Order: sequence, then C-alpha cells, then structure tokens
Amino acid sequence: MIPRYSRPAMSAIWEPETRFRIWLEIETLAAEAMAELGQIPKSVPKAMRRRGNFDIARIDEIEREVKHDVIAFLTSLAEFVGPEARFVHQGMTSSDVLDTCLAVQLTRASDILLADLDALLKVLKRRAIEHKDSVTIGRSHGIHAEPTTFGLKLAFAYAEFARAKQRLQAARADVATCAISGAVGTFANVDPRVEAYVAKKMGLAVEPISTQIIPRDRHAMFFATLGVIASSVERISLEVRHLQRSEVREAEEFFSKGQKGSSAMPHKRNPILSENLTGLARLVRGTVVPALENVALWHERDISHSAVERVIGPDATIALDFALSRLTGMMDQLVVYPDRMRANLESNGGIVFSGTVLLALTEAGMSREDAYRIVQGNALKVWDEGGSFRTRIEADPQVKKLLSKKTLDAAFDPARHTRHVNTIFKRVFAK
Repeated sequence: MIPRYSRPAMSAIWEPETRFRIWLEIETLAAEAMAELGQIPKSVPKAMRRRGNFDIARIDEIEREVKHDVIAFLTSLAEFVGPEARFVHQGMTSSDVLDTCLAVQLTRASDILLADLDALLKVLKRRAIEHKDSVTIGRSHGIHAEPTTFGLKLAFAYAEFARAKQRLQAARADVATCAISGAVGTFANVDPRVEAYVAKKMGLAVEPISTQIIPRDRHAMFFATLGVIASSVERISLEVRHLQRSEVREAEEFFSKGQKGSSAMPHKRNPILSENLTGLARLVRGTVVPALENVALWHERDISHSAVERVIGPDATIALDFALSRLTGMMDQLVVYPDRMRANLESNGGIVFSGTVLLALTEAGMSREDAYRIVQGNALKVWDEGGSFRTRIEADPQVKKLLSKKTLDAAFDPARHTRHVNTIFKRVFAK
C-alpha cells in the first residue's frame, strides 16, 4: 500500500524486518521443542538465541540465485548461528514457517483493526446521543419518506460496526492457527509436540489438520470479513456525501481553516473524505474474490495463492486501518445542521405525513382503498402544485366527516415518529 494511505503501526507488520523476525522466532521455538524432546542438541536453540540473526540484503542476494525465499533466509541465518545451524528446520517444510508467520501477522493486524473499531464505536455513540432528538426526514429511494432522527442514523451505524467487531473477532480466532506438520501435513519427520509448543508460544491455536499448508478457507473468511467492514465504511460515507449535497446540506465534513476545495471554484467545500473512503472500500473489497479463489489448490498444495497473499495481506489490512481511522475522524468532526433538517422535512408541504393520515382514516372507519385514494390525491396535488397538505386534507369533505382537528394534529405531529427513539437506543446501546 502506498504511504498516502498507510499508518505506521499497521505497515510495520508487513515490513521484511518484521516478517524475518517472526520466521526466526518460529525456527527458534521449533528448535527448543526438538531439543527438549531430545531430537537435536540443546546447544542448537541456545546458539540461535545468542547468535540468531539475518541480513536482509544478504537474503535478497541469496534469493536471486536460489529463487527460494525461505532457503535464502535459512542460509543467512546459518551464517550467523554457525555449525549448529545444520539442525535448524529439521523435518519442517517452508510453509510451516510461512503460514505460521502469516497467522501471526493477521492476528496482529486484527488487533489494530479491532482497536480502530472501538475508537469508531465510541465516536458514533457520542454523536448518536448528541443528535438523538434531532428530527430529520427519512428517505427511501432518495425520496422523502417519514420523519426520523439523525441520532437514529448514527445509532444504526453504531450497531452495524458493533456487528463488524464481532465478525472480526471471530475471523481473528479462525485465522490464528499454527502448522508445523511437515511436507504434506503428516508429521512424518517432525513431532506434533513441536507444533503444539510453537503454537502456544506464538499465541496461536494448533491447526487440527493441515496439508502442506493451513486450509485457505480460514483466510477467505478473514478477507471476506474485511470486505464487509469496508462496505459498512462505504455505506456511512455515502450517507454523508448525500447529506452534504448543496440541495440537502443537512450535514457536512469539517472544513478546516486554510483548506481549499477546488483549484477553479473558490466557493467549493467538497466531501473529499467520504469520497476517499468510498474508494478505499472498493480496494479492500477487491481482495475478497482472490482470497476466495485461493481456497481451491491442487492436492496438498500449489503456490498459486502465494503471490496473491503477499499483496492482499498488506493492502487489505493497511487500507482498512487507514479507512477506519479516517472515518472516525470524519464522524467526530462532522458538522450537523438540525435547522436545515427541519426545513427539508417541511419543504414538501407536509406530504410526509400522508401515512399517518391514511391510518387515521382507516381507524375512523374508512376502507383502506378509499382512504389511500383520498390521501394520495391530495398529496399529489401538493407535490405538483405546492401548498399545504394539511390545508388540503382539512378541506376535503370526506375527511372532515371523520377526522377532528385533534386527530389531525396528532397525525401531523413529528413526535409520533420519534416516540420510540429511547426504546431503540436502549436496544442498541444496552451493553
């Protein structure tokens, strides 16, 4: 991922230095277990702890010749460890190191993403409570529907990202497995107790059954989870973009002092953050299909998944980390205009209360078909000609026979639509 959309802690997980440090730890732990089992001299893990190291430039040099990254690493390691290095990697295959390392990297990345979600949830909850009673128009198909509150919009987002956190916790657990099982997963030349030892020390679970690799359905679910989270990022970003449109102007991204929106039009204040988040979401989702296609490999393994994971591992986690952080900042500073919300709600002459008038007529004894015809006829005239829906309804002879002023007052009261907001908030924020 390019530096523009990267944050240091997440990027560091995918740096060569980090990767080779994890490889070294896996090899050292495996040597410790083998030494305890009496399979190799106890001097081997001691030498690895004292002198175990690597040189990245040297690894690159060796790989150019041998065309194998793990062999290049082991050769560099041997140059530091000395004669004891002949016992390193006993009975293991390259994927034992590669896959266990990837599990460590993905769990570390998950922990950062989970912290990102916690920060976002905190902001969404605060802003939801702040605007719990800020009445606004709800929209379906982009058209005015019935009143809601801006706080409910934010509570909806909170619940969505709370589910995202649960899914990511499950995906983290699913991908956090260790395999030290040899060439085709049969433990032919390495004791299963070595795997158990390495797994415990690395904070991983033992993979119940592997081939040459850890099963890729685990990774597919992990990246699919990131893709769903990215879609949630896009959903709330798209909402902000719509609300910031000039014709709507119910909310907008914070515009800092000295910021400029356009090189040609000085008046512009564009929703650049939410647009950027929409693009980043597409990028993260773009890693999902390749991860799904990595599940089906030839027999006990081929390497068609390898190049894919070297790209999507860093790109998906780094991009989503950046996106969640950016979304948190955007929602924290989002500028909200309750007065504009009220004005938009009232802009169509009150036709948004057509549903409650319909119900009032049916409750008063009119058939639903007749009530719908009368209400729709008056509403569409206001839609086309302007004016007040309340005035037209009150003047309708058939309505006057059935509905009192008190009943109509209740039908046109926005409070009817917000009376259960507290109930919804208790459901969402109960924990």
